[in-house]
Amino acid sequence: MPAPAGSRDDKVTEAILLVGGKGTRLRPLTVNTPKPMVPAAGVPFLTHQLARARAAGVEHIVLATSYLAEVFEPYFGDGSALGLHLEYVTEEEPLGTGGAIRNVASRLRSGPDEPVLIFNGDILTGLDIEALVATHRSSGADVSLHLTRVEDPRAFGLVPTDAEGRVLAFLEKPQTPEEIVTDQINAGAYVFRRSVIDAIPVGRPVSVERETFPDLLSSGAHLQGMVDSTYWLDLGTPQAFVRGSADLVMGRAPSPAVQGRCGDRLLLPTATVAPDAKLTGGTVIGANAVIAEGARIDGSAVLDGAIVEEGAVVTASLIGAGARIGARTVLSDVVIGDGAVVGPDNELRDGARVWCGAVLPASSVRFSSDQ
Repeated sequence: MPAPAGSRDDKVTEAILLVGGKGTRLRPLTVNTPKPMVPAAGVPFLTHQLARARAAGVEHIVLATSYLAEVFEPYFGDGSALGLHLEYVTEEEPLGTGGAIRNVASRLRSGPDEPVLIFNGDILTGLDIEALVATHRSSGADVSLHLTRVEDPRAFGLVPTDAEGRVLAFLEKPQTPEEIVTDQINAGAYVFRRSVIDAIPVGRPVSVERETFPDLLSSGAHLQGMVDSTYWLDLGTPQAFVRGSADLVMGRAPSPAVQGRCGDRLLLPTATVAPDAKLTGGTVIGANAVIAEGARIDGSAVLDGAIVEEGAVVTASLIGAGARIGARTVLSDVVIGDGAVVGPDNELRDGARVWCGAVLPASSVRFSSDQ
């Protein structure tokens, strides 16, 4: 029989966190900072994932790092401040998701039949981790996958299951309506039997999605899917990252790492905001940032040390660390890189990106999406 909910047997104490990606789609946010370290709701996004894992009973996490790997350990150290034991393993060459998992296997302490939680460093989710582990144990699966349902699955790989939740196939992104046989997609969190990790080939790139999972299925292994349709967001684009940060501030996405009470805005203690500035929609203002008189900021993130001058209007945008937004400038759905300067009386919309350190003179841009 499966163990009672909440018992020790429903917990997993060890995890691998995949944080090696270059975050190319998030540039210029990731020019100086690896994607999991970009601030969301006032702390590096990775902090939210670590805190949720700890809340689910995880004690030991191995971070599989690659791009800007040197940034992680100085910030998080051994993990003791979060109640965790953290270790770091760096890929010398990109190994893919499966290769990265195998590359850290020597740091795991679990026995061959024990469960290991694996999750991606760019997914914001309300997944019930303990329920996924309980499903894994009660089903006797070799690998259990978190599945979520999406309205339009064409951009994702599909994962159909039978009535008991057993995975039937892994289907590439559907090209025609007839190929959309389910709205269930791989949500990027797994529980592996430790012995399955050890069987992944060593020293070469391996994709769990395109190689490991299909090979396991064809060999008769038991892959179990658990549909959990709570909050789920892939933070791979700047627009999604800004929305995820706002959802954390407003409490729509759960995280023990959000500082203070959830609401329309989050101000870090050393931020300076003029009394008549209006901050709404889950806006976060970073340490030492300055928001001047009459500024209006909605659903946006202003990172550490940035300055938004008087009368500027910022909507659904991210302002990089140390950047400056000039008076009366209007930004909507844009990303301003670290240290960039957008002079007064500019207007940028619809996905515009200003590179780190770039300078736009006053009144030089009116509504462009190609900076």
